[in-house]
Amino acid sequence: MRLVMRGGTVVDPDGMRHADVAIEGETITEIGEIPVGPDDRIIDCRGRYILPGFVDTHSHADGFVEDASVQRSLLKQGVTTAIAGQDGVSYAPGDGAYGSEYFAAINGAHPGYSGGGVAAYLAGVEGRSRLNFAYLVPAGTVRWEVCGRSKAPADEAQRAAMVELVEQGMREGAVGLSTGLDYVPGLFATTDEIGALCSPVASVGGVYVTHMRGGYEANSAAGVEEIARISALSGARVHISHFHAQAEIVQEQLEALARAGVDATFDAYPYTRGCTLLGMPLLPPELSVLPAEAVVEAIQDPAERIGLRRDWFPAVERNASLGPGWPSMITLAHIAAPAFAWAHGLTLDAAAAKAGADPIDFALDLLAASRLQVNAVMAVPHERGVAELARIFSNPAHMGGSDGIFIGAHPHPRARGTFARYLREFVRETSTWSWPEAVRHLSAAPAARFGLGRRGRVAPGWIADLIVVDPEAVRDTATYERPLGEAVGIDDVVVAGEQVLSRGALGESKPGRGLRRQSASASLVEPTRRLESAGE
Repeated sequence: MRLVMRGGTVVDPDGMRHADVAIEGETITEIGEIPVGPDDRIIDCRGRYILPGFVDTHSHADGFVEDASVQRSLLKQGVTTAIAGQDGVSYAPGDGAYGSEYFAAINGAHPGYSGGGVAAYLAGVEGRSRLNFAYLVPAGTVRWEVCGRSKAPADEAQRAAMVELVEQGMREGAVGLSTGLDYVPGLFATTDEIGALCSPVASVGGVYVTHMRGGYEANSAAGVEEIARISALSGARVHISHFHAQAEIVQEQLEALARAGVDATFDAYPYTRGCTLLGMPLLPPELSVLPAEAVVEAIQDPAERIGLRRDWFPAVERNASLGPGWPSMITLAHIAAPAFAWAHGLTLDAAAAKAGADPIDFALDLLAASRLQVNAVMAVPHERGVAELARIFSNPAHMGGSDGIFIGAHPHPRARGTFARYLREFVRETSTWSWPEAVRHLSAAPAARFGLGRRGRVAPGWIADLIVVDPEAVRDTATYERPLGEAVGIDDVVVAGEQVLSRGALGESKPGRGLRRQSASASLVEPTRRLESAGE
């Protein structure tokens, strides 16, 4: 039985045209004026656009493969594939314990994964999800499996064992390797160590994806210099996660990578504020690397608190991403301790004042009560407006990524709004992108870059991961004040030829795949080549 998407405007990197789309099985079979037979199923697309599904190149939906509400929030934005394993910390390889402990306030605990590596993680998607997941081997998790909580550089035997784990993950279908060099244990990894881990990634055409070292913004040059060294050591292609900085800095640093001969792309979301573990900026690395119970015991110790005030919090005030007013720049998004649920959505200074406490003591009390499971929305000293974001997104190396975190009573709105916001603000309202250019940035180029097979285009023979967009209605509703609002204007979505969202309602079918890396072919990389030469 065919599925026919009828009467819409097909949008592809090549352009737009009024046409029907016929699908048999998981594949697009025909595009044009298609006579409908009595057995055909129809999606009425009149007045709407048919686009390839979006690829979220930076997602923290790792542990939410089976969560229908998370699937819905992604599909309502038009996301049909999410790339997990970000920032160097996730479940596979190993038994998932470290990712579930240290990143509990980012990725959560996976309901099904308890070991088996990348192959098991990807297999766990099958039959459980309405959208696809690809996976990056997380270098911090690899380091944890081999070196444990050691802060020392890996020795020769340890490095060889880590390389073997990366090689195994790539054989099992990972699309690349990720690092999180502001998180533990990634921040203890040397440049040479990361270069060694990237060598097996480069040998099979994978991508090195990095939350680079140094805090971004004004410090971006240091992180980019290290990226260039890692690429030189390994030959790996590079993708910079959530490259948030002033437009001039982003452009300058990408040009520096190009001069160094590095093949680099990046993602950036359409918001200025970030979101991370509260303990990441507020606790020193040598403390954060300890077991959660040991950290809690330490920060409850009055003598330890005196030491932190004297030796660590002055560095927090000097942090270029925060500064002296840091308690007012941190909004509490997820707090695992029920006794502090009242503080969700408050800034740290406001919550401390309400509790009658000093902000440092309040933050440490919060972390202790939650066993470190707290995440927060982080403001920046200089918020960028739409015009500056538009300059960043106009760069042909940009790809869509939400950095979406789904844990929290008052999360960052990017998890539920990013892709609809791209379309509203940077296609409809500012014309930063044309509709075909939006498809390049959000679908075609990411699918080609990460080896996701015949996805990212509306063309015969390609996989039918397709979305239907109302170009005048699509918009985000999630805000910093009301972050749980879902996107509107995308009510029909097809994944692998099966309708998973129909008139805004989730279907029962779960055709999502654990996507294994596929070797690039001319047809797959062509959209990226066009993108690179477009001069946007």
